[in-house]
Amino acid sequence: MDFTPTEEQAAARDLAARIFGDLSTPERLSAAGTGSDAELWKALCAAGLVAAVADIGLLGLVLLLEEQGRTTAQVPFAASCVHGLLAVAAHGSAEQRDRLLPGIGDGAVVVTGALPSAGSVQADARGELTGAVPLVPWLRDATHVLVADDRQRLWLVPTADARCEPVESTAPWAAGRLILDAAPAEPLGPPGAYADVLATARTAFAGLQAGVCAGSLARAVAHTNTREQFGRPLAAKQGVQLRAADAYMDTESIRVTAYEAAWRRDAGLPYATHALTAAWWASEAGTRVVHTGQHLHGGAGADLEHPVHRHFLWGRQLDAHLGCGSQVLQELGELIVSGEEPV
Repeated sequence: MDFTPTEEQAAARDLAARIFGDLSTPERLSAAGTGSDAELWKALCAAGLVAAVADIGLLGLVLLLEEQGRTTAQVPFAASCVHGLLAVAAHGSAEQRDRLLPGIGDGAVVVTGALPSAGSVQADARGELTGAVPLVPWLRDATHVLVADDRQRLWLVPTADARCEPVESTAPWAAGRLILDAAPAEPLGPPGAYADVLATARTAFAGLQAGVCAGSLARAVAHTNTREQFGRPLAAKQGVQLRAADAYMDTESIRVTAYEAAWRRDAGLPYATHALTAAWWASEAGTRVVHTGQHLHGGAGADLEHPVHRHFLWGRQLDAHLGCGSQVLQELGELIVSGEEPV
């Protein structure tokens, strides 16, 4: 295994870090409320970062999502890359790739995902979907939504043909409730595509969680080095150092497991168990890290407008996104016992 970024991946990561750092400031985040930052999304697409994911692979996307997580930038970057660009590139027909990928790359088409399958959506013989999904992140920004039906088949639905009701979640992800009433849909990929897309999504969002945790920890370190108590910085206290060290190790565990799963997918190797491992670390360790970040800020961390509180909200949202720790651990155990790795 070699997780060293390629020249293209490193260049894309550095460009993403610059754009997120310049445009995803606490002031802009406050102004955006619970919605997305349209100017930031436009800048990312204009820089070619969404389209670049087709070339730099899942590991490259994980590197970009780390940079997004550091600033908790409110754009549907992970959703549109995973459920749109990578899903269509891997499982779409030639006609679907020609029709959809250019628009996804330039941001004109935004795709989100109603995954994992909860068995609440049924497809009829005409390819029309009926059912509801209570919470779909970035639905209010999306032009299309990737839906898994009760048989774990994937369907691409234009949001114009569905009903989307705004829903507020823990993190400001422009979420919505998706209601389908005989909505026209087009199938995407063979039956096995669902497992691959879900594993890809879990890996990508683990990378996003690694960035959220890294940003939270960086803020905590800066705060405890400047905040004094009894004439000494808080960072000089052994208890603070131990909490920060544990948070650092947890963050690195999320990062390296996400890197491994992404690298294996890009190399064409089975990675289902690795994606579940990354998802488990993102859920369990991610929760610990963002709690530590808030704790080390003392009362300031509870301020809803404080940047570290945004990391806390994102970390808790990512904890349960695509399955909480106990759920993915059960899936991992069942997969290991079965001896089968579908992707």
